[in-house]
Amino acid sequence: MTALAVAVSGVPGRMGRVLVAAVAAADDLRLGAALGCPDSACIGADAGELAGIGALHVPVSGDIDSVAERFDVLVDFSTPDATLRKLETCAARRKPAVIGTTGFDAAGVAAIERAARATPIVVAPNTSLGVNVVFKLVAAAARAFGDDVDVEVFEAHHRHKVDAPSGTALRLGEILAAELGRDLARDAVYGREGVTGVRDRRAIGFHSVRAGDIVGEHTVTFAGAGERVEITHRAGSRESFASGAMRAARFVAAKRAAGECGLFGMDAVLGLAATPADGARAE
Repeated sequence: MTALAVAVSGVPGRMGRVLVAAVAAADDLRLGAALGCPDSACIGADAGELAGIGALHVPVSGDIDSVAERFDVLVDFSTPDATLRKLETCAARRKPAVIGTTGFDAAGVAAIERAARATPIVVAPNTSLGVNVVFKLVAAAARAFGDDVDVEVFEAHHRHKVDAPSGTALRLGEILAAELGRDLARDAVYGREGVTGVRDRRAIGFHSVRAGDIVGEHTVTFAGAGERVEITHRAGSRESFASGAMRAARFVAAKRAAGECGLFGMDAVLGLAATPADGARAE
């Protein structure tokens, strides 16, 4: 059986290094290409050495077109601009992609949707199995509680994360809005300060912490009269994200082999029932 050749984007970063190690550890995968920013000091360095697992003899490249023939699937956890540039190459060459990047604006989401007409793409704000199970639990809780509770979303990440709220928090907000019949664009409240008045029952609150080396924590609170329910996911390392990304890479490769295109979420990868608005946004 020929191993699936994976290109990892954002290799110099924390998540990129974990993804390289995950590819190398899988019997059915191999690192076909490693990508970084063109001006990165790591260009030319061995991706395995950067990941701390020993030489893989795959140098980091700043140009996806120069290594496009070396990989079957792109896995990209980088920045919106960098992801979209690489996605243009993938769409033109009909190479499938897994996108874990967050923070896309409406134009970026539209660009991903266009690319998915040419090749299969998984877009996921969080690729861990645990978080995707939390998505289902939150949907079920929202249906059960309805308008009898106030809902708030709390998230915490490391000091280097540049977007807030996190993509996972926004996804949780989308699920809450869909189940509760609310409009996230109108009803979302991002932090509070000063005299804010009585809380609007329709509000969906978001609160973000950026500190230290927190990998990722998300809590949805359902607060009613006399009781409070909290659904929490805490990531202790990035390995859970990498494991899910490898499953997604296999999934889109199989879709490509079957001649299928389209935009998919982790619900499809993991065989979970779809939650409201799955795949509707890439944040």
